[in-house]
Amino acid sequence: MQFPAEFKNRMTALLGDEYDAFEHSFESDEARTRGLRISRRETDALLPPCLQKYTDGQIPWCANGFYSCEEAMPGKSILHEAGAFYLQEPSAMLPAVLADVKPGEKVLDLCAAPGGKATALGNALQGEGVLVANEIHPGRASILSENIERMGISNALVLNEAPEHIAELFPDFFDVIVVDAPCSGEGMFRKEEAAVSEWSPENVTMCAVRQKDILREAVKCLKYGGRLVYSTCTFAPAEDEGNVAWLLNEFPELSLSDIPEEIRKVVSSGRPEWADGNPELQKCVRLWPHLQKGEGHFAAVFVKSSPLFDSIADNTSKRKSDQKRSKNIALSKEQRDCFEVFAKETFTESGLERFKEVTTYLPTDERVAALFGDNLYIMPFCFSGKGVRIMRAGLHVGTFAKNRFEPSMALARTLTKDDVKNVLPLTEQEKDIAIRYIQGEQLSGISPDLKGWTLVTYEGYSLGFGKASGGVLKNHYPKGLRKTCVG
Repeated sequence: MQFPAEFKNRMTALLGDEYDAFEHSFESDEARTRGLRISRRETDALLPPCLQKYTDGQIPWCANGFYSCEEAMPGKSILHEAGAFYLQEPSAMLPAVLADVKPGEKVLDLCAAPGGKATALGNALQGEGVLVANEIHPGRASILSENIERMGISNALVLNEAPEHIAELFPDFFDVIVVDAPCSGEGMFRKEEAAVSEWSPENVTMCAVRQKDILREAVKCLKYGGRLVYSTCTFAPAEDEGNVAWLLNEFPELSLSDIPEEIRKVVSSGRPEWADGNPELQKCVRLWPHLQKGEGHFAAVFVKSSPLFDSIADNTSKRKSDQKRSKNIALSKEQRDCFEVFAKETFTESGLERFKEVTTYLPTDERVAALFGDNLYIMPFCFSGKGVRIMRAGLHVGTFAKNRFEPSMALARTLTKDDVKNVLPLTEQEKDIAIRYIQGEQLSGISPDLKGWTLVTYEGYSLGFGKASGGVLKNHYPKGLRKTCVG
């Protein structure tokens, strides 16, 4: 790989004796690292057996992250299609880990596409709380929405907005904010050739300015006591330690948080000498391709605290929450009857409990049912959405058609076998049937006991719905998603 001359000169000056090892790490494609993050763990110590052939060792900074075995073609597997795991560059898994999200929190991923960090944050919420995943570019926002659905995230609002509009919508609202900012991409030189050809000192400067603009809006959205994770995939001090130093000087209410020791011992520290010399910058985190098994990455964790304003902020947030609360949507009698028939025929008692917003027609906690045309959604909180570009308004439950209700793929991905009355459970020994299902074929020879909407699962992961009758399953896998898998 031929580095741009200005980049090479800068990195030689910064790294000194380390530079030769740094440059050598870019010389072979074999040095590139690939990974996958599984969506759930059976236990903290055990990787599900069905996923073992796709993995090649655990990623040290991510408990549910693994280096991938590319020979097994994980991206073409049924389990990938089912949302059992997300293909993600190993270093890129670090920011979501540092966010340390807890179930029930309100979380914002401000620059979220294509969805690696957003789906990790959503998995950490375990269906409780709120995830707002935002992406300013419409095409990338669509990809983000698709990945949110594939990974079975039920409490995500996907927006296509500018950061300044997000700040207007959600002042002092979020417990956790992740800003994986658009950057010069130096850390991706080994992975993306375009990042090398597009690099210039002027682009680095432009990115550093743009990152400040985004961070300024992010701080406005953060609650007092909340956590802000800032990350980039670049080595440039102007975009990394330089912007962290700027944040600390610009916003006295922000301070850098210590990184957990189990992560600190497997990563590298920030370089205060590359910015203003503030020793606090050692709390930043760097991943280097010559020191860690991953591409280049940078991250820092901030806490927003100001005791003088804590009580004011709490009262303000409460008033805004009260103002946003609204009644559930009012279904027509025909729609209400259709959904009740569907729900009673499809869900078990525990499954029905999950959809009280629709079956009781009253909001529960912050969740609220909403109707967009003929499409029924459960939004993770009361949000009018007026004047906002919404790509996904929470969980898409399904669509009202003439005299019936048809459940969505998104709904299927959030369900387990315990939520529904009818399940067609497929195993690895039946992968040919699973592949036929994903290709959109009708399945015959199934149990005649299955009648009505049936959840198709593969190794315990939900694939989608079909409608069973007389030993035949009519396929309802969405036409736009049908494809050939390798097993």
